[in-house]
Amino acid sequence: MTTLKNQLEQRINDYDLWATRRRYGAEGHNDASLWVLACMDERLPIDEALGIRVDTPVGGGDAHCFRNAGGIVTDDAIRSAMLTCHFFGTKEIVIVQHTQCGMLSANANDLESVLKERGVDTDNLTLDPTLPELKLNKGSFAKWIGMMDDVDVTCMKTIETFRNHPLIPKDIIISGWVWEVETRRLRAPTLDPEKRLRTDVVSSAFGVTNKQPDRWK
Repeated sequence: MTTLKNQLEQRINDYDLWATRRRYGAEGHNDASLWVLACMDERLPIDEALGIRVDTPVGGGDAHCFRNAGGIVTDDAIRSAMLTCHFFGTKEIVIVQHTQCGMLSANANDLESVLKERGVDTDNLTLDPTLPELKLNKGSFAKWIGMMDDVDVTCMKTIETFRNHPLIPKDIIISGWVWEVETRRLRAPTLDPEKRLRTDVVSSAFGVTNKQPDRWK
């Protein structure tokens, strides 16, 4: 017979282990040994999309979750993925991008022009004051912003970049998915127009007529 006393003792022990798991390196991995890269958009519910629990403590804690604008490759995304894969026991990376993304809504060159009009010298920036060595080449700012022409293409390119990056172990399982905001459905990235019906996945749907700076050369 399991008593309430036994249950409470087990819950306390479980919480103590959850709270201190980073002390144990790869043996203190999150519940699913998983790292998730996702867009920061508030309409992308990670737990619902992936069927996991990220933000709750005991009984949750399934993944390390990294969000940025677009859920794309950035130097800090690579830094976080490197740490979780090499030192925190992660065995799988899942990338989640989504339809109706704000990164489709403007051309990056136009965004850079707005900043220049506000007095920002985009060719002479200190991106991180604690790491002044981190610099952009002249003329690279618009590319650095990372706007998209097509969500599905960007998702595919993001998967490919992580698979080929020297800081990501070759045995890590990597997949990418698109969350349809309109239908609350998760699907694999695709170029099949039939599978992209009723969703906005390209920048032209937002009235953007010029191609974005090519980030994926």
